[in-house]
Amino acid sequence: MHKSDIRVAWAFVLGLWFSVIFVAIATWNLAPNGTARVLLLIAGATILVFNTAAILAMLRHYREDRDFMYGLDIKFLDEARATRR
Repeated sequence: MHKSDIRVAWAFVLGLWFSVIFVAIATWNLAPNGTARVLLLIAGATILVFNTAAILAMLRHYREDRDFMYGLDIKFLDEARATRR
């Protein structure tokens, strides 16, 4: 479970980067002047940096508390399986 959560988080980061870069390229000619383009690039870069840092912090927290978080999941799955029998 932990490895799949890490893969999903990294897929989200990659999707975020690709989508922000795509939007920047697709809307480049819509900006009225160079100053607006620079401001939009700075804003997009800020979003990417902060969201990537937040996800890295989340993954670090997952690693620290992995046994507790996933241990509860496994316990409840085992209990649910036992009640079905």
